Amino acid sequence: MSGVIIRRYTLEDFPALLEVQKEAFPPPFPEDLWWNKDQIQAHVTTFPEGALLAEIDGVVVGSATSLLKQYDGKPHTWEEVADSGYIQASHHTNGDSLYGIDVCVRPSYRGIGVARALYQARKETVLQLGLKRFLAGCRIPNYHEYAKEIDVQTYVNKVKNGDIRDLVLTFMLKQGLQPLQILPNYLDDEESCHYGVLVEWQPSFK
Repeated sequence: MSGVIIRRYTLEDFPALLEVQKEAFPPPFPEDLWWNKDQIQAHVTTFPEGALLAEIDGVVVGSATSLLKQYDGKPHTWEEVADSGYIQASHHTNGDSLYGIDVCVRPSYRGIGVARALYQARKETVLQLGLKRFLAGCRIPNYHEYAKEIDVQTYVNKVKNGDIRDLVLTFMLKQGLQPLQILPNYLDDEESCHYGVLVEWQPSFK
């Protein structure tokens, strides 16, 4: 998208990043779940290549945080893979996969390609670092509407086939990511019935 600049964030960007979080997740969202200064410091110290923000006309409008993992196919939770948001204990320096733990865009800037630009930057990071893939645990917030009728795998298949639109998974599919596995109890997320879907992009997907 023209006009969006993607760059690495630093600790100096914390006030702007916090404003993005506040706008994206207003009360009654718990304030203690917004990124804190220690977490931002951990991101930029542990894996600066994964600490990205989006700017438009000098305004910080979104951010994305990633780390490196060695993909082993084992089930996991967001808390485990993200080290509760600090990434220090879960980041694998020699990992083969870039794992995205967070994307956040100001509501007033949604729908104009900011998230798409952040995902494109992540794909470029995979290529630059010679990694095998990009991974992310994807919410499926519309699943609760269908949970009494179909199991989660059927739901994912229907979203993939275009029979159902899911607010998050459908977006991921449009970015070229494909469902890889179901993750039970990935997040405390009633809309997704606490499921996550691990999605994957490989350079071969283009």
